[in-house]
Amino acid sequence: MKKSEKKQLNKYVRFTTMALQMGLTIYLGSLLGGWLDDKFESDNQLYFKIVTLLAVFIAMFTVIRQVLNITNKDKND
Repeated sequence: MKKSEKKQLNKYVRFTTMALQMGLTIYLGSLLGGWLDDKFESDNQLYFKIVTLLAVFIAMFTVIRQVLNITNKDKND
């Protein structure tokens, strides 16, 4: 396998990992919010909504930061 092909494959693996990481972060945030709603007996799912939204923002921030790091690293190579 050529070096450029291997580098391209490495990018696909990294982006796939980022997508899985984002999905897992949001999923775990929703589980935590649901658990908090059950624990504190919230009728309007306030904790679920807040924690899930926070997990979305955290996941987006992480993905954007990783993409910028990959882009900057490619520019330097």
